[in-house]
Amino acid sequence: MDTMTLWGVSPWGFAALAVAALLVGFSKTAVSGANTVSLAIFAAVLPARASTGILLPLLIVGDVLAVLTYRRHAHWPTLWRLFPAVAAGVVFGTIFLFWADDGIVRTSIGAILLLMAGVTLWRRRSGAQDDDPDAVTSRAGRIKARSYGVLGGFTTMVANAGGPVMSMYLLSAGFRKLGFLGTSAFFFLIVNVSKVPFSAGLGLIDGRSLLLDAALALFVVPGAFLGKWAVNRINQQLFERLVIAATILGAVQLLVR
Repeated sequence: MDTMTLWGVSPWGFAALAVAALLVGFSKTAVSGANTVSLAIFAAVLPARASTGILLPLLIVGDVLAVLTYRRHAHWPTLWRLFPAVAAGVVFGTIFLFWADDGIVRTSIGAILLLMAGVTLWRRRSGAQDDDPDAVTSRAGRIKARSYGVLGGFTTMVANAGGPVMSMYLLSAGFRKLGFLGTSAFFFLIVNVSKVPFSAGLGLIDGRSLLLDAALALFVVPGAFLGKWAVNRINQQLFERLVIAATILGAVQLLVR
């Protein structure tokens, strides 16, 4: 049985999913956070709950391509600082999925993303100094890493929407473009792979979802190459503005849908 018939997806619906898969690749190698648009498209075309399980393997494909592209620019002290809190957030998100309906999930995540985007914009307007990525021992740095880590783990588990959360953290930590992309590439590859058993246990990944993923993964690859081409043509200021804009757009989509 072909993939579209299996899921009852129209040709136009499949075209929308293909565009969303292209955006997944682009977001992984250019503008992190843009895949919140993909999240909204998947949830509109497919059943909302099932869409998160279908999107996850596509995100992992994009993560692998991003790691291959930016692996030399990762900042591992930041990653080690984040992982324990993220693990707690993933567990909390898994528990949350057992009882929360789609409306509660969307509203919660949308509100969190808007709050963090607002804080980031306020910091820039007020002239607040960004942190040093190497300052891993300060009390304020540890508290911020734990807060963002828990929120990132929670949002990535319940809706694959952890990208904007971590984007706001990495921007606030003063990462430049390539360090930002290299660190986020490894972060999301490790986190998304760790989510697979949880998603499978919740019935969000199965043979049908993987069949659709196999068809859509073909569109992630050109998106990643497009992002690699584009990122070299985007200056740091524009890069940061695009990341924040993608975060706000994703948050609004979650709130109004």
